[in-house]
Amino acid sequence: MNVHAIRAIYTFEMARWFRTLVQSIMSPVISTSLYFIVFGSAIGARMTQIDGISYAAFIVPGLIMLSVLTESISNASFGIYMPRYSGTIYEVLSAPVSFIEIVLGYVGAAATKSILLGLIILSTARLFVPFTVMHPLWMVAFLILTSLAFSLLGFIIGIWASGWEKLQIVPILIITPLTFLGGSFYSINMLPVFWQKVTLFNPVVYLINGFRWSFYGIADVSVALSLAVTLLFMLLCLIVVGWVFKTGYRLKN
Repeated sequence: MNVHAIRAIYTFEMARWFRTLVQSIMSPVISTSLYFIVFGSAIGARMTQIDGISYAAFIVPGLIMLSVLTESISNASFGIYMPRYSGTIYEVLSAPVSFIEIVLGYVGAAATKSILLGLIILSTARLFVPFTVMHPLWMVAFLILTSLAFSLLGFIIGIWASGWEKLQIVPILIITPLTFLGGSFYSINMLPVFWQKVTLFNPVVYLINGFRWSFYGIADVSVALSLAVTLLFMLLCLIVVGWVFKTGYRLKN
């Protein structure tokens, strides 16, 4: 394992993030704060509790997941697309560095950024609503696994994209709608029976419910199933990444 190569890529990506810290941190924190103000205070004050949890506290895990999923994809896709765009990716590919080490560097940096952002938003939420974390270790575990899984997805998108506009297609048209429809702002048990069954095909449901369980001990689906879906999604992304480097898809041409 070439630790120096991993550290070089990781350090470079983190340094780039720190150079745009205001944009990288302030923008999602402000957006999430507005959600707390509108949904938590204005609307939540007029809503009944969900499973014994106030509405403002109930949406905290969903809002954190919304930011983490979006930022994981954005950070990882931009991180690998920029070298492709500038042509410096060929220097990385020609260096004595395996694809595992390249992935560890880029995906590790993207996941780190998302985890830090998630923790910052978690701290910011304290300013708006009181809440508890019943299973802090599981909360951290779901946060790390989700960040890694969607950073891998972002890495794949960054390789697939042939232009800047394509970097935004998947997050805007697919991930954000799936997150909003995945129980971020409501319990899926509140839906009609038919739509409850349809919602179960949304993988984001399992991520949000596993994360919410770590806070309050409640979930619309099995926690074990949530963990299994997260790990399965990560495995599928790893298989795709392995295929990309094996075939040189959009890397060697």
